[in-house]
Amino acid sequence: MTTETMAATASAPRRAPLYARLWRGVPRELGFLLPLLPIVIIALSVTSSVFFSGVGMIFIVIGVFVVLAGLYIARGFGMFELLRLRGAGFPQIRAPKWDRAAPRAGWFAKAIAPIIDGHYWLYLLHTMVVNPIVGTITWAISFTWTVTALSGLTYWLWQGYLPSDGGWRIMNLITGEVSGPLSDAAGRASAIVFSLIIGVVFTLTLPFVTRGLTWVHYGIARGMLSAFTSEELRVQVSGLASSRNAAVAAEGTALRRLERDIHDGPQQRLVRLQMDLAAAERQLEKDPDAARGLLEEALQQSKDALDELRALSRGFAPPILLDRGLIAALESLAVRAPVPTSVVDGLPAGTVLPDEIQRNAYFIAAEALTNVAKHAEATTASVTVSLDGGLRLVIADDGRGGAVPVDGHGLAGLEERVHGLGGTLEVTSPEGGPTTVTAVLPPPVE
Repeated sequence: MTTETMAATASAPRRAPLYARLWRGVPRELGFLLPLLPIVIIALSVTSSVFFSGVGMIFIVIGVFVVLAGLYIARGFGMFELLRLRGAGFPQIRAPKWDRAAPRAGWFAKAIAPIIDGHYWLYLLHTMVVNPIVGTITWAISFTWTVTALSGLTYWLWQGYLPSDGGWRIMNLITGEVSGPLSDAAGRASAIVFSLIIGVVFTLTLPFVTRGLTWVHYGIARGMLSAFTSEELRVQVSGLASSRNAAVAAEGTALRRLERDIHDGPQQRLVRLQMDLAAAERQLEKDPDAARGLLEEALQQSKDALDELRALSRGFAPPILLDRGLIAALESLAVRAPVPTSVVDGLPAGTVLPDEIQRNAYFIAAEALTNVAKHAEATTASVTVSLDGGLRLVIADDGRGGAVPVDGHGLAGLEERVHGLGGTLEVTSPEGGPTTVTAVLPPPVE
């Protein structure tokens, strides 16, 4: 083991022993278990009354809506169960997406959607059958275990005040006289010791009991109240397909823009350069002064074409990005920007970013600063880089504001590119400014 590893291990916080962690969870778990009996009774009474009333009136129109009300009530009690489990310190269970059956339908279709939604019927089964049975059993065990532990530990304190001869010996508390069924001192002592042993055993095992009983409810909720695995896979596949389409669209937009810029800029200048050189060649012997003027124009055209090609190349990763990293590349970009731009490095020391993330962050900053120069009428701009849920890139300017994504233009292209990477882009640009573009690129998958 190296010295650095040993130092890191020594400085890392030590995790508490398992038994201590179990005890820390006892108050929250008892807070879940002890109210179970009244909760399941109320849930069963309300839900069954409404649901079966609707079933009895099913042959008239109102019965259908009463049944739906029962399903919605069961859904409410199921969500309350998930909330209580979360409060007991257990991992959050992802609830179903309730409007997936008719997300764009009218109010009537959405109202009757629970009838064909299996989750509502599972919630109804959980509220009316499973939870009342399991909840009554777990409540009885947890209540008995807790009362036994407390009464065993404190029996020595209150055993002398037990009722005797048909009434409580309240005067014992005042006079200190100990009397009752166990009048013999040895008998009282043995009963106290036995009760204390029982109380200690039940107290020591209480964390395991509360954790186990709560886990029973958590496991049932995971199986009956959570979203189906197939739904999660469907959402992931849909998101991946959307990201792929966005990436393809962003790439196509970038290629079309590059083609248009080359056609409108360097290509036209190169054509003009060719024409000037041809004219200079024809004038070289007849009129050397005119030929010299044409060559000077051709030289200027070549410089302008080179400048435009350099400007276009900013959309691609420059060598400085690979050699010195993202911050140095952004600082170089800021120096060349038409609007005075500052770069704020908020990355932790020693941060190493993948080349792909750096390249995309550089492109986003270059495109955003190009938009600032073309449209914002700004006097200053800034680029801030930090780590917050991924690589966060904030480009701000003091321009006139009012920026909105328009198909085929800069901000829309940035949205497509960032979405294709699985990130998010937020544009805040009120009229009168300032404008802030915030892009968050997700961390790479290891």
